[in-house]
Amino acid sequence: MKKAKLSLKDLIEENKQELLLDKEEVEKIEKRLDEKYVKLTAK
Repeated sequence: MKKAKLSLKDLIEENKQELLLDKEEVEKIEKRLDEKYVKLTAK
């Protein structure tokens, strides 16, 4: 049977990866919103 508990280091590393992905998603969304805002205000 595999060890159920991950080491603390592994957990931290996993969370870092997820946070980086979340950050990228947020930046993409912000960029899209900025572009929409520019289009709206350019009229």
